[in-house]
Amino acid sequence: MIKLTPMAPAYLEQVMTLSIAEEQLPYVGTIEEVLLNADDKVHPHLVLANDNVVGIFLIDTTYSNGYDFAPVGALGFRAFLVDIKCQGRGYGSAATAELGSYLKQQYPNFNSVYLTVNCKNPVAYRCYLNNGFSDSGELYLGGAAGPQHIMLLSLT
Repeated sequence: MIKLTPMAPAYLEQVMTLSIAEEQLPYVGTIEEVLLNADDKVHPHLVLANDNVVGIFLIDTTYSNGYDFAPVGALGFRAFLVDIKCQGRGYGSAATAELGSYLKQQYPNFNSVYLTVNCKNPVAYRCYLNNGFSDSGELYLGGAAGPQHIMLLSLT
């Protein structure tokens, strides 16, 4: 149904058409803002359906440097966005379900992945819980959009 893959230049035109609902902007940002965060340590990855880009996310290889709750050796899952025209079709859930095995292949030297999800976003929270993530039981209070659940997935 879906495929996760590192972003390649051939997909840039499709990536630039991704958008989300206005009420989701505080949690993710625009596609331009997402791409501005990509560099040699923060890698963009795509969610494809039939070779069409339906989503994007960032993997932060230095996540523990910016977030005390993440141990050394942990990746950060950031800026997960499924295009507004593709939401409600199960792509987000399917991508999250594949994430653990995908990251094990792409980042074999890392042993876990962490994320924060806004407390006002119960749909995303349930999606992560239903697809292997666990809630650490702590909240991250440094986010611009309010308190966030700290969640993690083991890659070992």
